[in-house]
Amino acid sequence: MANHTRGEIPVPRLINWLSVGALPVLVFFAFRAADRGDSLVMATLTIVGVLLLLNGLVYLILRQETLHRRTFIIIIAALFIYVATAALEDGSAIIWLFAYPPIIFYISTLRVGVLTCAFGLTALIGLFSPLGDRLFGTPYSDSFRLMMINVLAFEMISCYILDLSRRRSKASLLTLAGEYEYAAKHDTMTGLTNRREGLIRLEGEYQRYLRNGKPFSVILLDIDLFKGVNDNYGHQTGDKLIIKVADKLKDGCRRIDIVSRWGGEEFLAILPETGINEAMRIAERIRQTIAASPVTFDGQVIRATISAGVAGIHGVEPPSRLLQRADEALYTAKASGRNRVCSGEIPSQDTA
Repeated sequence: MANHTRGEIPVPRLINWLSVGALPVLVFFAFRAADRGDSLVMATLTIVGVLLLLNGLVYLILRQETLHRRTFIIIIAALFIYVATAALEDGSAIIWLFAYPPIIFYISTLRVGVLTCAFGLTALIGLFSPLGDRLFGTPYSDSFRLMMINVLAFEMISCYILDLSRRRSKASLLTLAGEYEYAAKHDTMTGLTNRREGLIRLEGEYQRYLRNGKPFSVILLDIDLFKGVNDNYGHQTGDKLIIKVADKLKDGCRRIDIVSRWGGEEFLAILPETGINEAMRIAERIRQTIAASPVTFDGQVIRATISAGVAGIHGVEPPSRLLQRADEALYTAKASGRNRVCSGEIPSQDTA
């Protein structure tokens, strides 16, 4: 019940609005009952108003949506039962029952809406039956009873159909929104987070580091001689190689690590709460795994290697500087013959 699409009124807010809106109506009819000397009706309507207010106040304090919703349903169900059985306002107050189906379907589950409406319609038929006449002695005419039952049943069915359609549309929108959100944050080919999301995660990790002082490191790695793979074997093979490296990179990192496709054949791994020594070990393990995992395409075995630059956060340097040091270390690895891991750190500053 907590999830809602943009523009849809959240259930707790709607319940509070309905409760506040009901208060002047209850007060008005309570004063009318007082003028007629009907203290029972006045007291009942006053108690209902107080209970609606208390339910809203309890929600504001506890923020228990289920308790808030269920209490509201019980209060208004009891009110409608009283209005119908007591035949208030010469029996005309029973038309307030038509407000019940759309409210109950909106604020509760579809199943609860069906069950409560079925119970309400059955109770109304019982009230209009000979037994109901003997128990309550209501003044409703036969034509009114027949019309009331049929129109209320029609409204309940209409509300069910419309609410079912609303819920299906909402579920479809939420699914579509989730797919768009995932696509906006992830690389289509590899399933890794993309560069934009990687930068957001890096900034988040940096802010966490500033708060708790726990270090983190990054690995910037690149597939060696990737252009040659594309030129000699085609882009399909190059894509397959990128996917293979991405999979090995994910397997080689921990669950808490963040792995992103940085661009083309370049990848970034963010390692929370990890010093430079541990980051170097992880990077070296990944390098060895990829070197030992050739790609086979059209019967040809293609061996690929990676070069990696590793850097750990130092002092209050910004993330851009951290990435720059990792990039410089990657350049060093490339210039030193490729297929190796280089550190962008000074050993004496190791925080592992």
